[in-house]
Amino acid sequence: MSDVNADAWVSSGHRPMRFPEFVIVIASIMALNPLAMDMMLPALPNIGAAFNIPVANHLQLVLSTFLIGFGAGQFVMGPLSDRFGRRPVLLGGMAVYAVASVLAVAAPSFETLLLARALQGLGTSATRVIATSIVRDCYAGRRMASVMSLAMMVFIAVPVVAPSFGQAVLLVSQWRGIFVVLALYGLLALAWSVLRLPETLPESGRRSLAPADILSAFRQTLTNRQTIGYAMAAGSVMGALFAYVFSAQQVFTGIYHLGHYFPLAFAAIATGVAIAGFLNARLVGRLGMRVISHGALTLYAVVASILLITESLHVLPLALFMVLSALMMFSFGMMVANFTALAMEPQGHIAGTASSLYGSITTLIGIVVGMAIGQSFDGTLLPFSVGFFLSTLAALAIVLVVEKGRLFRPHHHPVA
Repeated sequence: MSDVNADAWVSSGHRPMRFPEFVIVIASIMALNPLAMDMMLPALPNIGAAFNIPVANHLQLVLSTFLIGFGAGQFVMGPLSDRFGRRPVLLGGMAVYAVASVLAVAAPSFETLLLARALQGLGTSATRVIATSIVRDCYAGRRMASVMSLAMMVFIAVPVVAPSFGQAVLLVSQWRGIFVVLALYGLLALAWSVLRLPETLPESGRRSLAPADILSAFRQTLTNRQTIGYAMAAGSVMGALFAYVFSAQQVFTGIYHLGHYFPLAFAAIATGVAIAGFLNARLVGRLGMRVISHGALTLYAVVASILLITESLHVLPLALFMVLSALMMFSFGMMVANFTALAMEPQGHIAGTASSLYGSITTLIGIVVGMAIGQSFDGTLLPFSVGFFLSTLAALAIVLVVEKGRLFRPHHHPVA
């Protein structure tokens, strides 16, 4: 679609930006989260050595604590942005992120580092919620899914390069240098948003922070079958993805003995999700959100089944694991933007609050599932395989309930 036609879909709320810059700035804001998450992967052994952490599984707290802050913060970011507008809450969250990165650079203990990570997660909760709300302020339906997919293509490409970028930083600096880079990126994104990103929520669309009004918005979100159903399904599939990220360093270096080549393997696998984002943006307008996401969920279940069977039979070499992991990433990429758009579709009048609850529900479910699987790592892939299979079955069952047993429906009318 040309820029002119694309701009025709844009409300006056986000002028003066044209469509390409709008997508890029949204993606750069959302990228704060995965960059802070995945750049840390190669540095986990260094952090463990610096703070004398004897149990390797405990180093997963550097990742999970970040996600806890991210998930918990989303509860309040949406209502605040619905009341005061998108810009002040977004800019405040990005400032917290930058300060937390500086705190991590100077952290004298592992506990202080975990505090900094939680604050980083809290800061990025504003970026994720409000980026989604801004898109919902300006677009609806399949067009919203297309915009989210374009943003996600950039957003999801970050995990492809982040571990390698982190490894490169480690070649010229200590692990604290990674937080210096994160702070600089956060400040750059903050400056760009200050200069170019306008307010997209007009005064007439602001909502009160009165408890009754907030509870009413929560009730409208939580009682909509389509919204809560797709949030729970997204959380279940996200749990398997979080478990993969939490234990990736241990799997590739401990089981498959890749050493410093681990970031390259991680990047090759993560390419699948970037390809999915590109394909989804091209196909969603033609096929619809349900057809694509339900097909991807089916593929996710097939991959989980093959992984469990091959690991149980002890026939899971590195090449097969990488292929299955890439397919897992690809199918997740085809689901995530569409599940988000389907969940948000009925909630245009309370986009900020709905985005908050959706983000909190999916992230916290993902953290609980991911930590349970990740902390059960025993030097084999069996705990991950079982957890991946069970969480995928749960997601499939939830989607079947939401859609009343009818998958792949081409229309996209909200389910009451």
